[in-house]
Amino acid sequence: MRDPTTPAVSPEALDWARRLVRMSTVSDQSNRPLIDTIADHLRSLGVPLRLTHDAAGAKANLFATLGAGKPGGVILSGHTDTVPWTGQAWTVDPLGAELREGRLFGRGSADMKAFIGLCVAHAQAFLEADLPFAVHLAFSYDEEVGGFGARHLIADLKDAGLAPTHCIVGEPTGMVPALAHKGVHRWCCRVKGRAAHSSQTPRAVNAIENAARLIAHLADMADGWRRDGPFRDGFEAPFTTAAVGVIEGGIADNVVPEDCRFHYEFRDVPGAEVEALQAEVVARARALEPAMHAVDPGTGFRFEALCSMPSFSAAADDPAVRLVQRLLATTQTTLLGFGTEAGLFQRAGIPTVVCGPGFIDQAHQADEYVSLSQLAACEAMLRALRLPRGD
Repeated sequence: MRDPTTPAVSPEALDWARRLVRMSTVSDQSNRPLIDTIADHLRSLGVPLRLTHDAAGAKANLFATLGAGKPGGVILSGHTDTVPWTGQAWTVDPLGAELREGRLFGRGSADMKAFIGLCVAHAQAFLEADLPFAVHLAFSYDEEVGGFGARHLIADLKDAGLAPTHCIVGEPTGMVPALAHKGVHRWCCRVKGRAAHSSQTPRAVNAIENAARLIAHLADMADGWRRDGPFRDGFEAPFTTAAVGVIEGGIADNVVPEDCRFHYEFRDVPGAEVEALQAEVVARARALEPAMHAVDPGTGFRFEALCSMPSFSAAADDPAVRLVQRLLATTQTTLLGFGTEAGLFQRAGIPTVVCGPGFIDQAHQADEYVSLSQLAACEAMLRALRLPRGD
């Protein structure tokens, strides 16, 4: 039962949150129905929009300015895509937006369609408040697979000469302002060997064995970071980590494998030089290749970057941090173990903070949910944004 002293989320905000959760926007699908629904509503309010698309035109970012022509402005940022739910043991419909026990269930409810719904629901109120600054809605595609949409959105803002002064990324932080998170960087390594019967190994180049040598080097690098740092207190793992998530290769027990591929990632603490870390991996691969080339010059390693979400770190007195602390009447801050688009906005020169309803422990899980009390707290933050600013 809801605490009667806790404000309830408004019916309109909850309706928008549920409407968006009911739309499937898994990253391998189009998000256009969701974007079009929001765009139609904002157009009915006379709000100017900017849409940027992926190469195929199947996905879109939306950037809307509430208070066009006003200086600066605060971005309310969210991503529209979700992870899939195939194979998860859901007890409710992932697209049902069911309300039960003070919770909104469904894929994307916590990460992060409910936040987007609340922002859209408050668009008319922002317009009617006649604020001295603009409020910008920035909703992207493909955050879950590498932040590709936000890059196009931010480039478009730069080309248009727009210069917002603050950005609030509404990822689930339990409504506590987050000062920092690690970066997420992934690569695919493809190893080309030379096949032979397994009784003739000197004539072959074993792709799996050479991949294993490089993977062992990755593990050694990770052990070094755990031991020697650099360290950033406050993270669950206060050092850069590495992990291999996928490996494939070989066709039969008695055939020396000609091909192997594996995927690996770094999650770097703010301040780490990711380019230097990847350069070390490549250097180790190149050191392995002479022995491979002695058997067959066509063998070797090839690398493909899969995604790169930069780390994020804001000072305690950052304008965006101070703004959200004022809106929430709190001095609390936290650090995040997961990546967001905050680093992209920050690198574009926009003071940024991460703060939104729900908790990452509920995201990406079966029966994902966000509590209505968290939505009410977020809605209170949006209402406070309509009041005169003291910073």
